Amino acid sequence: MLLTGRRALLDTARVQAAGRPGLLLHGPAGIGKSTLVTALAEPAADARPAGAVLHCSPAAEEARLPFAGLVDLFARVPESCLETLPPEPRAALRAALLRGREPADGRGLLAVRLAVLDALRALAATGPVLLVVDGLQWLDEPTAEVLAFAVRRLRGAGIRMLAAERVADGGRPERLRCCPPGTVELPVPPLTDDETAHLLRTGLDAELPPALLRAVQETAAGNPLYAQELGRAALHAPAPVGFPPAPPVPPGLRNLLLEQARSLPETVRHTLLVASAAARPSLTLLRAAGLPDPAADLAEAERLGIATAGADGTVRFHHPVLRAAVHADASEHGRRQAHALLARAADGPVERARHLALARPYEDEATARTLMSAAEPARRDGFPDAAFELAALAARRTPAGLPAERAERLLAAAEYACDAGRPGEAGETAGAVLARSRSAAQRVRARLVLLRGAGQALEGAGDLIEEGLRDAAGDPRSEAQLHHWAAVRGLLCGELAAAAGHAGRAARQAAAAGDTDTGVGALATLARIRSLAGELAAADSALAEALALAGGADGGPESRRLVRMRAILALDSDRVTEARDQVVRLLAATGGSAGAEEAMATQVALTRIQVRAGHCREALQTAARCSRVMDRAAPALYAAALAATAGGTAEEARRLAAQAVHASEADGDRLFLLRALAVLGQAELLGGDPRGAAAAVEALYRVKELGEAMCAADPPLLHWYGDLAEALVVLGETEAAGDVLRDARVRVPDGAPGSVLAALERAEGLREAGLGRAKEGAVRLRTAVDRLRRLPLPVELVRTLIALGAVERRARRRNGAREALAEALETATRVGAVPLASRARDELARLDASERGGETGGAELTPAEARIAELVGGGATNREVAAELFISVKTVEGALSRVYRKFGVRSRTALAHAMAVAVIASGAALDSGDDDRPRPAAQTVTISQPTARVRVPRTLDTRS
Repeated sequence: MLLTGRRALLDTARVQAAGRPGLLLHGPAGIGKSTLVTALAEPAADARPAGAVLHCSPAAEEARLPFAGLVDLFARVPESCLETLPPEPRAALRAALLRGREPADGRGLLAVRLAVLDALRALAATGPVLLVVDGLQWLDEPTAEVLAFAVRRLRGAGIRMLAAERVADGGRPERLRCCPPGTVELPVPPLTDDETAHLLRTGLDAELPPALLRAVQETAAGNPLYAQELGRAALHAPAPVGFPPAPPVPPGLRNLLLEQARSLPETVRHTLLVASAAARPSLTLLRAAGLPDPAADLAEAERLGIATAGADGTVRFHHPVLRAAVHADASEHGRRQAHALLARAADGPVERARHLALARPYEDEATARTLMSAAEPARRDGFPDAAFELAALAARRTPAGLPAERAERLLAAAEYACDAGRPGEAGETAGAVLARSRSAAQRVRARLVLLRGAGQALEGAGDLIEEGLRDAAGDPRSEAQLHHWAAVRGLLCGELAAAAGHAGRAARQAAAAGDTDTGVGALATLARIRSLAGELAAADSALAEALALAGGADGGPESRRLVRMRAILALDSDRVTEARDQVVRLLAATGGSAGAEEAMATQVALTRIQVRAGHCREALQTAARCSRVMDRAAPALYAAALAATAGGTAEEARRLAAQAVHASEADGDRLFLLRALAVLGQAELLGGDPRGAAAAVEALYRVKELGEAMCAADPPLLHWYGDLAEALVVLGETEAAGDVLRDARVRVPDGAPGSVLAALERAEGLREAGLGRAKEGAVRLRTAVDRLRRLPLPVELVRTLIALGAVERRARRRNGAREALAEALETATRVGAVPLASRARDELARLDASERGGETGGAELTPAEARIAELVGGGATNREVAAELFISVKTVEGALSRVYRKFGVRSRTALAHAMAVAVIASGAALDSGDDDRPRPAAQTVTISQPTARVRVPRTLDTRS
């Protein structure tokens, strides 16, 4: 039993039905009601060994058979249960169940109802009873009346009901009267596209090609039955064609959907066919196609729930599968005739060309040329999907005797598929040319499409580039393009020196060939390489040269890419407002005309800018738009994780960042792997606890190693060094944190952005405090705070204020702590930085608890010290503590010495005793509440952990 996408709904059904007399699931045919009924009834049956489950699943042909449903319901009711009934009702019920003769006095219907009521009560006296009716819409009327009579009188009798009823999309149940009063109504919604894809993978045990999968998803519209039927048929079918494309509809499903429609008059069926062949059918279009009275025809179709014409004249099929079924059910001649009518009536060259091709499903060079003449304008107007489909149709219509022309059209289709964000179709189409073409130029072009379609996954593309360079020998334009791809591959794989060489060569060859676009792209890639290496001035120089070559900021698609890069350079230099303004203008200029890759890159850049600018809510929305463009791509996952660290939840950020890491590793994309690992480390640090810090250290050490292997030294990497040092401090690894910070300081260039210095100062301040030098640590942190106040970076400011507040609180400088934490909370709340606002609240709560406790001396344990104290107090050895917390034994020993000093003890036994006292003291503190009784002053130690804080009075004599 497949429950894909239904687990949450199943849980909801169980929760809502708990303590209620009934549950009624409703939805259209095939939506999965029966599957849910079976899943809900099975555990109920297992839980009622002494009771009974009475079940019926009526069919349409049984709706007119009186008491057919009652016969099924009582099939498992023993005869002995009926013997206890009074004679007259018993005889009437036996007659209804076809077990005896009907009484002759005409009171049979009332007697049957009373008999069913009494029989159910008798059955419930022996154990719980569950009535299951899967298909209320087909339940015969006499049984429905009996159930309605009985369930109104069975409240509190230990009898519950589980039912399902088929209704139209968006409709309401019509047979709720057959269910007990108080029954929960629960609509069964359609599956999402992802759930449909998973259902098809598991149900078919095969992967559908992307075009077929998309067609099945759109046609099934979340209906599991339709999806499985269409998917099975699609496995053995060619690529879908149509307007829009539709998968094949198998005969069995057509029979189910069109049983009544086939009885409609010929004129109505012809109108439905022409409407099904149109992309956007309307009464105006149908009249232009020569149909005499389409409104009247559609009124007939509406009566059967097939299609309708709205007040604005738009024609809509009640479900996408009905449109596909109508089209598939027609003869080949009928479909061709419908497309021929629409080719004459359609408004616009794209629709006319496609209908012409579908009206002539054979090789024809004139048709192919017409299709290609419509494809390029479609792409230029921002419809790359339509351009791809037109070019692909043109290739199919190209005569076999023109292989070069067919290959050119296939390559155009592949390029349009890349524009449309359909890498699967692009790769398949270009691969066909690469395998068959004898033209070196066409093979080079096919390889360029394959490289473009690979997205970030270029690690394994070295051979593809080398083979392309051999085919391109002597053609500086093609060589420039391939060297540019080699530079991009080197950038993504962390081979910065080789990448810079390829980028320079690509720029020179592009200049020789007069290829401005490739020259601009090569210089832009060189700028990225220089930026990653921390050479910001060289990066800016390369960008300026590229912009001049492109004709300025308004020079076209390549200029837009350069503007986006300049925005990122400005962002890395802390010019956040400038960066945001550039990207916002870029989005306004492109509108919806940008391809999928360009749209993704721009949205990712905007997400980064919004997070740094403290526009956390907007960042979540932008990241969601990234996911809609390419939901499983590493850049989209990275953007979603980054936005979640700022405005979502730590758990969500960790989950998305882990997915981004996996996607980047799968693609071999080291550039985004760096970013994904960094945001994973930041997500793990949000809790401020040792376990999260250990995971952060693992991720951020990988960032450090990758950055060093790439010879990278850009501002984001130096920020991540600060994050790594901060995580090490949380673990108590202050010596290792010092090593990281020294490495970072060596890499900091002259004129480094203020945010880089502040990030390192924050980590240095926390390290000083971790070494017991809270005063020096606070000075460092205040320097970082002052630096950040001059920059438009509120999220970074909040992080630093929280760190300052925590250090001041542990040092018992409560006024300073409260001032810093209050500002952090106010700022985090204002900008929507939800995780940091939660951290600030936690720190303020610790501060409040400390003040209520009235301590006058002592010091507080850090989170790492608290965890070590807890483990040691529980009997763990130093080696066991180190393994548990992923730190060194030396670190455990150093931290344990500080814990001993703070507790005023000298041995593990005394520490265990002090920890036991801590638990008692914690309980006493909780019991005492906020009363005003005077307490003697005492030195205390506060243990701060993510979920608990225990204050332990420091005793003067711990030998006991």
